[in-house]
Amino acid sequence: MTWSQFLFSFDGRIGRAWFWYFGLAMFVVFGGLYAVLGMMMFSSMTDPTGAGPGAGSTIFGLLVMVLGLAALWPALAVQAKRWHDVDKSAWWILINLVPAIGGLIALIFCGFIAGTPGRNQFGDPPA
Repeated sequence: MTWSQFLFSFDGRIGRAWFWYFGLAMFVVFGGLYAVLGMMMFSSMTDPTGAGPGAGSTIFGLLVMVLGLAALWPALAVQAKRWHDVDKSAWWILINLVPAIGGLIALIFCGFIAGTPGRNQFGDPPA
């Protein structure tokens, strides 16, 4: 599977490890961005002139938001392939919308349940 298939295609299957690798990469990227944004906001709040947050932190905050929206498609594609690996339709992504327990159910199925051994309706097992 190529990187473009991994990040942008909703077809096929991936194993639990690749699901966690993607989650870790997103955590590192966005954790770093939010840390920088937080430092920018904190340094502007402790400015003795009382000028408040500057234009730099506002622009950086908008950049973080745009990158978050850009990461949405790959996140959905990775989760769809993970649902396929446990022999469920990608429509199960919608369980994330159920308050309180939906995300937990998705995490258990995608992150901890082993995929279907052998071929299933969504293709061959991940290599």
